[in-house]
Amino acid sequence: MKTTLKKSDHIAIPVIIGLSIAVPIIVLVLMLLPQRYNIFGADTLTFPLFHAILNFATAVLLIIGYFFMSIKKYVQHRNIMIAAFGLSVIFLVSYVLSKISNEPVPYGGEGVLRYVYFFILISHILLSAIIVPLVLFTMYRGLSGQYNKHSKVARWTFPIWLYVAITGVLVFLFMMPYY
Repeated sequence: MKTTLKKSDHIAIPVIIGLSIAVPIIVLVLMLLPQRYNIFGADTLTFPLFHAILNFATAVLLIIGYFFMSIKKYVQHRNIMIAAFGLSVIFLVSYVLSKISNEPVPYGGEGVLRYVYFFILISHILLSAIIVPLVLFTMYRGLSGQYNKHSKVARWTFPIWLYVAITGVLVFLFMMPYY
């Protein structure tokens, strides 16, 4: 069995590393597009609202998944975490489409809220880039039965992923008046 896992590691690890590098670069490039192409004719609020809903649902699933793991209901834990991963994939695809479709909206808040917003936003962005490889490695290790490695990386993945999901909702709430 260990030989099979090592063979799958030879494929999975380079794919995970490649995606972990490609995703932030693609998002950055799309944010710098000189022109937008609103393929769906969506207004400025549509994508951010959808993203906030996905982030909120992901946060709820992460907490439920953690609960199932804590009571040793591993099948339910796995299923909930796969659902959270699925929502995150939908979020990522939608986020890319939103960057193609809509111009960035500047934050118009002032005073101390401006500093709070930018702290949340910057930490959210930085951890969003970090969470990609963490989630991919955690999912891979869990689904391939490498439970010791899975639990070691999941200790880091869970709080960061939850923070990113929650701050995604907070960023939306801060920005809502400006959409």
